[in-house]
Amino acid sequence: MSESTVRCWLVERTFDDRNLVTIIYATPDGSRYHQRERSSTSLQTGSPVTAATAVPEAELEPVTDEETRERYASEVDRTAERYDPDDPI
Repeated sequence: MSESTVRCWLVERTFDDRNLVTIIYATPDGSRYHQRERSSTSLQTGSPVTAATAVPEAELEPVTDEETRERYASEVDRTAERYDPDDPI
């Protein structure tokens, strides 16, 4: 990882009625996140969702409430304990 990226871990994946999947990766302390949307079809045929990914620093958004920060930090810990960063999940 270069200095301009941060390793973030998968903390949330939600499905909507438009066939889109929202994937959220967060920093280990839960203070920042990166959100991506992909079609459920691309998840089956494209690159897999991995336990962690390198996110450019400029693409991270602040988590504005304490409850979400704590939940994200807890999910990062859980994911990091169960998976290697490149494991598809």
